[in-house]
Parts: sequence; C-alpha cells; structure tokens
Amino acid sequence: MAKKKNKTKITKGEALLYTAAIFSFVIMLGLKIFCGASIGEMKMSIEEKKYKIDTQEKTNESLTMKVNELTSFENVKKVVEEMGLAYNNDNIIVVDSGR
Repeated sequence: MAKKKNKTKITKGEALLYTAAIFSFVIMLGLKIFCGASIGEMKMSIEEKKYKIDTQEKTNESLTMKVNELTSFENVKKVVEEMGLAYNNDNIIVVDSGR
C-alpha cells in the first residue's frame, strides 16, 4: 500500500500576512538605517559647533588679556611720555567724602 502525501497549501490570507510581515520588516530596517545616519550626522554637527565655540572662547580670552595688557598703568604712562606729556603725582587730588 502506497502512502499518500498530504500537501499543505498556503491560503490567500496566509500569503497576504506573510507578504505584509516581510514588507514591514524591510520598511523597519530601512527606517532604522535612515534614522541612524541622521543621528550620526547630527552628532558630527554638534561636535563641530562645540569645537568652533571652544576656539572662539580661546580667542576671546586672548584678546581680553591683550586689552588688559594695553590698558595697564605702565603702558599708559609709557605712551603718555612718548607723546611728550609728563606724569605729575603732585597734581593728583584724593577726594574723601568724610563719612
């Protein structure tokens, strides 16, 4: 006696479900890759801006030190003497409110 093989057929509803599952998987994989690339690009942009801010802060600090150096009393006195003016300590009057 020969044995009969039972063939399992996939119904239209099952085929539709399998197709939808595969399609959903492909879409989710694509979204994950796209979002990951966007996040990486954003992180690089943030790091670039942080670097520019640090560089500008160092420049500002350097310029502040230069301003302080140029406005020091010794430097002002030197420039005044070069212009032919004299610094007379006797002409300085200290005003005290007496409180």
